[in-house]
Amino acid sequence: MNVVILAAGMGKRMQSTLPKVLHPIAGKPMLQHVIDTARQLSVDQAAKICVIYGHGGEQVPTLVAADDICFAKQEPQLGTGHAVAQAIPHLDDAVPTLILYGDVPLTRASSLQALVQAAGIDKLAILTAQMSDPTGLGRIIREDGKIRRIVEQKDANAEERAVTEINTGIMIAPTVALKQWLAKLSNHNAQGEYYLTDIVASAVADGVEVTSAQPAAIWETMGVNSKLQLAELERLHQKNIAQQLLEQGVTLLDPARIDVRGSLVCGRDVTIDVGCVFEGHVELADGVKIAANCVIKNAKIGENAEIKAFCHIESATVGAKGQIGPYARLRPGAELSEDVHIGNFVEVKNSQIAAHSKANHLAYIGDATVGSRVNIGAGTITCNYDGVNKFRTIIEDDAFIGSDSQLIAPVRVGKGATLGAGTTLSKDAPEGKLTVSRAKQVTIDAWQRPVKIKK
Repeated sequence: MNVVILAAGMGKRMQSTLPKVLHPIAGKPMLQHVIDTARQLSVDQAAKICVIYGHGGEQVPTLVAADDICFAKQEPQLGTGHAVAQAIPHLDDAVPTLILYGDVPLTRASSLQALVQAAGIDKLAILTAQMSDPTGLGRIIREDGKIRRIVEQKDANAEERAVTEINTGIMIAPTVALKQWLAKLSNHNAQGEYYLTDIVASAVADGVEVTSAQPAAIWETMGVNSKLQLAELERLHQKNIAQQLLEQGVTLLDPARIDVRGSLVCGRDVTIDVGCVFEGHVELADGVKIAANCVIKNAKIGENAEIKAFCHIESATVGAKGQIGPYARLRPGAELSEDVHIGNFVEVKNSQIAAHSKANHLAYIGDATVGSRVNIGAGTITCNYDGVNKFRTIIEDDAFIGSDSQLIAPVRVGKGATLGAGTTLSKDAPEGKLTVSRAKQVTIDAWQRPVKIKK
């Protein structure tokens, strides 16, 4: 099957320099949603996808380029029929052509599959829908129950405007016939454009059966022409995601306050509080609890781990029974084993922390390898960067790092070693011993605090 995706529109009402089809829904460009859906159609129907682009120059082909996608430029933009005609050199006559829209991002593959089945190999099939208020949309005109033509709003008479069955624009046609119908299009209409919908009349004239299919939900057909419509579709999409999670057994304390901008895989008995954002691919194992207002991106959270409020986790792994936050940050490369505690205002980057270790307050752990049962005191930092290069800190099992210590990498703290509070460690600390580095404490008996002089 050929797939043509129309994505050339300017989208003036978006008030943006970004091409309309590249504006995101759930963190992904609308056009990418359409491409991904097209790829879900059954393997025997798979074909190269042709994207028709125009406004925005090379931004569209640059962002969505892939081996199974080709591009055709529509310039100037003379209507939907003219847009599809730009794909003609890329279409295989032996298979039908499915036409989709880059600004209609939420059509489900199941609805497209129903349309494909309705078309067979020799029919023109249109995805239609019933709308209580069809204002501005093309009307499906039937005679004796059969589709005879589509009339655009501006060209419709009063009787035609009363029709509530609308054309979504999505259709599939035999490719050889489609090319012939496109060649016959005229722009003698109120818009002065070449309407793709006019091919219906040509199909009827040629004796080709025109059939239809309907989506399961009307929101599958909704397009975006403004930031308001973009926001409305975003909420619809997030509502659908929340419903799926609830049906899978996830506890959402408020289904209206969750954002999934990628894929979220949840085990059993997962609880998610309000205001959480999930980006990229996130996996939450059985029994995970996510408190309010966390941002989690490309991360794996182990069984029965608890992520407390206001944490930011990116490209990191949290082991089973981990305790993170509140207000903790796990940066890329943070790998935490079982029962690791990372507390408030602690940042971990590119570091491995073994089981049962803790850094409960105000610490920075970067480019470090931390053993098991290590306690890292408040105010501790690994000084891993000299302004040009980064170096590694190694803290072995059962070490105790006193508060307000600085570990100047490369440095090693031996197994069972203790660093006294306030230590600046620039040499290795031997295992099992206390290492202290601080200035001698002095008390000056005769000192007096300065007194403010009156002016």
